[in-house]
Amino acid sequence: MAFVYVAYLYTLAALHTIVSSSRLPGIPTIPFEASNGGGTYSLSDIKSIIVDAEYADWTDKNGETMVPPSLREFGRAFGANLYDIWGLENLSQPVVSAPQPDSVFLTISENASHQYASGEASSEGYTLEVTTSGITIRGASPLGVWWGTRSLLHLAILGERELPLGKSVDSPAWKTRGMLLDVARRYYPPQFIIEMCSYMSFFKQNTLLLHLSDGLYNNANIYSREQSLSLYARFRLWSEAPEVEGLNNFKNESYTRNDFQYMQVECAGKGVTIVPEIESPGHALPIVQWKPELGLSTDLSVLNVSHPDAVSTMKTVWRTFFDWFDTKTVYIGASEYTTEDGGYNHFVNQLSGFIRNNGSKSVRIWGTLPPKPDSNPARDSSLQYFEENTVFDYNQDGHSVINSDATFHVVNKWSESFPQKVNLAKTFHGNPATGGPWEPTIHDTNNATNNPEKPNQNIIGAIAPLWNDYGPNATVYSEAYYAWREGIPALADKQWGGTLLSEEFITVLPILHTSIPAQNLESPIASTGPVIFRYDRESWAQNRRARSEENPGPPDKVADLSDNGYDAFTNCSVSANNTIAIDGCSLKTELGTKGRNYALTIRLYISQFGTDAVLISGQESALMLTPTITLFASENYYRLNATVPLNTWVDLSIVGRNERTFAGVQKVRLGDPFVARSDEEFKAVLGVNGQSFVWAPIAIEAPIMQIEASNANWTGHFGGMLLTTDV
Repeated sequence: MAFVYVAYLYTLAALHTIVSSSRLPGIPTIPFEASNGGGTYSLSDIKSIIVDAEYADWTDKNGETMVPPSLREFGRAFGANLYDIWGLENLSQPVVSAPQPDSVFLTISENASHQYASGEASSEGYTLEVTTSGITIRGASPLGVWWGTRSLLHLAILGERELPLGKSVDSPAWKTRGMLLDVARRYYPPQFIIEMCSYMSFFKQNTLLLHLSDGLYNNANIYSREQSLSLYARFRLWSEAPEVEGLNNFKNESYTRNDFQYMQVECAGKGVTIVPEIESPGHALPIVQWKPELGLSTDLSVLNVSHPDAVSTMKTVWRTFFDWFDTKTVYIGASEYTTEDGGYNHFVNQLSGFIRNNGSKSVRIWGTLPPKPDSNPARDSSLQYFEENTVFDYNQDGHSVINSDATFHVVNKWSESFPQKVNLAKTFHGNPATGGPWEPTIHDTNNATNNPEKPNQNIIGAIAPLWNDYGPNATVYSEAYYAWREGIPALADKQWGGTLLSEEFITVLPILHTSIPAQNLESPIASTGPVIFRYDRESWAQNRRARSEENPGPPDKVADLSDNGYDAFTNCSVSANNTIAIDGCSLKTELGTKGRNYALTIRLYISQFGTDAVLISGQESALMLTPTITLFASENYYRLNATVPLNTWVDLSIVGRNERTFAGVQKVRLGDPFVARSDEEFKAVLGVNGQSFVWAPIAIEAPIMQIEASNANWTGHFGGMLLTTDV
C-alpha cells in the first residue's frame, strides 16, 4: 500500500515524488515497508538506548579498519548524536538482553543475509524496525547497526522526530564508498579531518583516503635541478626514526604517530576508515628531495626505477610506518609514471610484495597504465582508476577495481581541466546508456561501451578525489569542505545504491544539513536576528553603573547589546570616554570563529604598531597589520594594499560573502554608527606550473575570539565591535 511519509514535511513544491511504502528519501534513500494502517512513533518518547548484552563487545572483523568499535561504543556515539541534535539527555544506556518499552534496542543478527551488488556477503547491512513501543536496529555487525542509526537520524530529522511505523531492510551495494583528500599539497589539522569523517559518516560513506606525499608540478623545462629540489613538496608523516631522518623537515605541519592514530580511531568510531597513500614512483618529489640521487634526470618529480636503491628506499619508508596504519589496505600510488622505463612493473610488484609479506597489508595502486601481458601488476593488487579504457582492461584482466572516474575529480580553487565542486549533474544523470543516475559500475559517463556489465565482482566501490594542485596558499581549510558540501551526500547515495532523484536531493539535503552531528565545519553562530553581537561604549558604561562603591575594580564584563547575550570580558582599563585602553591587556569573547556570510566591524584608535601586529584573533584566523591589512588563515598570509591610519578613530571591517572576503577602513567619530565597508578584496595567488599566476577568491572565517595587545605588538583604544550576518 502507499504510505505518505509525514505529509506536512513536504510543503515545498519542488518535491514532486510520492513517498511510497517501498522507499523513503533519506540520503542515501531508505528501503521501507510501512506497517498496515501507517502511523508514527515519536523519538521524544525514547527513554533509553539498550545495547544487547550478548553482542555488546562484538566488533566488525570484515571491514577495512583494524580498530573497529564495539557495539557498545557505537551505542555511546549514537547517544551523543541524539544529545547533539535534539538535546536528548538522561537517556540510560543499559546493557541487557532484551528491549524495553520506549527504547532503541541495538543488536546483532548473526544469520543476516545482506549482500553487496556483487553477491558478496555484507557486514554493513541492517534492519530498522519502528513500532508503537519502540525501535530496534539489528545489524549484520556493529557497523551495520551504526548505519541503521544514521537512517534513524535521517527519518527523525525529516519527520521532526516523528518516525513512520514499519521496517527497513537495507545494505550498501558497494563495499568501498568514499573520498580522497590531498593532504600532501595542503595540510589539514586532525580535528578538521575528524569532522569531515563525521560529515561523510552521516551519509554512510566509509572510506577517507589521505594522499600523504606529493609535490607541486615540476616543470622540468623551466626549472634547474637546484630549483626543482627546492619546490614545495611534503611528506606529511613525522617520525623520529633515524632511517627516515630528513624525509620530513616540517613537523609543525605534519601528523605525528599520535595524531594519525587519533584520527584513525576517531574516524573509525564514526564508521569511516582512514586509508593512507604514500606515492611512488611518480609524484615522488618529497622522496627525491630527501634522496636526490634517486630522481630521474629528466624529471626529478619521479623516481628512477632502475636505480638500485629505489625499491629499497621505499621499503625503508614503508617499514617505518607499517605500525602506524590501522587499516588492512594501503596505497602505494604508482600513478602517472612519465617514462617508458620497463622497470615500472618490477618496481610496483617488488614494493607490493614487500608490503603484503612484511606489513600484512593489501595493496592498492592507481591504474593509469594499460595492462600488458608480460608485465602486469600482480592481481592481488587492487586498482583505483581515473582513465576509462584502463578500468575496462584491468577489470577484464581480473583485477579488483575502485572507480575514480575523472568526471568526479575536484581541484580546489582553480583548474583548466577539472571543476571546483563535485559534478552533481553527472551524479544524477551520468549513465550514458539511459541518462539516469551514475553508479560505481559506470566508469565512463560519455560512452556506455566502455563500462563493464553488472553485477560485477571486480568493481568494489568508488572514491572521488579532491586535489590541491596549487599548494597551501590557494585555499583555507574550510574550502575543502565547501568543495564537497553537496558532492559527498550526492555521491554517497549512489555509492550506497540509493535512488534519490535530483529534485528530491535539493529539497531533502537542506533539511538534513541543519542537524548533522559531531561537526562544526561551517562555524555558524546562533542568533535571534542579523546582529550576532554588538559591543560599544554603552557596554562598559552599563557595567560601571552596575558596580557599587562596595565592589570597586575594573568593569570586567563587556555587555553584548544584541539580543543574544554574547558578553565579552576584559582586564583592560576603561577611559573617561567609555572606551578601553589596549596596552598589555585583552578583551575576550566566548566565541571563536564565524563562518561564511558575515560583516565584522571593529572601532579602533591605534597609537602605534610594530611588525606583524595582531589586532584580533580567532580559532581559524587573525586580523593583522603587516603593515598593510592582512588576514592570517590556515598558516598563510593574505594581504591587501590598504593600511590603517594612526591616531584617529576608524572602523576596520572584514566582510565575508560566500567564497569571497573583503576589507574596508572608514574614519569615524566615537558616536557614529558602525560603518561596514568592503572596498578591497583578499585574493589567493596561485602559481600555475611555474609559468603563470591566477588570482582567485578566498573565503576566510571571521576572527572574533580575542583582542590583545600584550603579545600583539600594538597599543591604542578599542571603541566597540559589531558582528552581523547581514552582508
